[in-house]
Amino acid sequence: MSKSASAEPQAPGATLFGLMSSLLDALDKPLLVTDRSGRVLFANLHAQNSVQWDAVADGAQPNLFRDVLHVDAKGLFGQLEGGEQEVDLQIQCGGAPARARIRWLPEPDWLVIFAEPAPNEVPADQDQMRQTVHDLLQEREITYRNLLAAYLRLQEVNRQKTVFLGSAAHELKTPLAVMKGYYDLLLSGSLGNLTEKQRDILQESKHSCDRLVRLVSTFLNYTALESGKLVLQFQDNDIRDCVNDMAVRWKEAFRRANVHLDLILDEKLPVFKFDYPKIQQCVTNLVDNALKHTPAGGKVTLQIQTQFWERRISPITPTKERRAGKRPQPNSILVSVTDTGVGIAAEFHQEIFEDFVRVDPSSSGMGLGLAITKRLIQAHHGKIWVDSEPGRGSSFKFLLPMKVEVYSYA
Repeated sequence: MSKSASAEPQAPGATLFGLMSSLLDALDKPLLVTDRSGRVLFANLHAQNSVQWDAVADGAQPNLFRDVLHVDAKGLFGQLEGGEQEVDLQIQCGGAPARARIRWLPEPDWLVIFAEPAPNEVPADQDQMRQTVHDLLQEREITYRNLLAAYLRLQEVNRQKTVFLGSAAHELKTPLAVMKGYYDLLLSGSLGNLTEKQRDILQESKHSCDRLVRLVSTFLNYTALESGKLVLQFQDNDIRDCVNDMAVRWKEAFRRANVHLDLILDEKLPVFKFDYPKIQQCVTNLVDNALKHTPAGGKVTLQIQTQFWERRISPITPTKERRAGKRPQPNSILVSVTDTGVGIAAEFHQEIFEDFVRVDPSSSGMGLGLAITKRLIQAHHGKIWVDSEPGRGSSFKFLLPMKVEVYSYA
């Protein structure tokens, strides 16, 4: 099959024809140009080498419609003249199935045929695999949406729980304050002398009332933390006064439990900015826990001292030995509450700081004290941890920076 069906190219256009032929030969796809009768006017090298023609009789001219496309010429032109820009047909190209894209050039009334490999048919097993993957993706999407809906419902239930706790705590706060005031008034003797038995009963009632007041305070602080409405009041305070005030209020409770409270305060404790009632509550929660888990005859030690807290802001290794340099100045306060109780296993050292977690189910309390303490300490840009072993007691410690700053950790 020749490149052109013209007998002899015109001399003036011979050079241009040769140039165009070379350019079309450079195409990486078979290209054919025919007239309305199906006579091939041009075929590039790819078409000559790959398009498969049916056998024709000797001396007969090959016809594109009859010998390659196997279609009726009138029907094909009817589609193209009816408005279709391109018609796709299946042909054989290089012994393999191919797709012929046919376009019509109205002005010269020619057809331009591009041939390209036919899309590979997907084997049945691959088609089934794709369907399986599609089904799994759909199932995962449905599962994700169900989980998201369940999460949103849990968030709403948690919000309602927080609102309920806050409302209940506010309702209990006022009557408890009134009850506590009357107990103090009766025990002071202002309303008359009391017998020893009456005083003991009132002391026991006042002790229970104080527990309820602490429980209500715990609920109020928890709801404030959960709702993000907690505001800390950073003012210059003396942590000695904060701890001594707390220790005086707990003196009677330790005497009744036959547990000794040892208070050790550093002589050089400075005045620094912190929220007085919130830090006092943190110390109170730790002391309360220590008292609960210390048997009669035991001891609880509350110690406060200055400390140098090296925050790891950069992973760069120091260029010189630390011990050779000047000793750093204290920049934080270390508060530790150590007891001689039963101790805590290592696997619970992180869990006990979560909401509503109690290692000993038989102990009293709601499991919120340590969770609230941790959040309050973190709000002061400090940190809290526990050192404990079963049978050797526990030591809860937290650090408070003397200067409240926002640190970025590496």
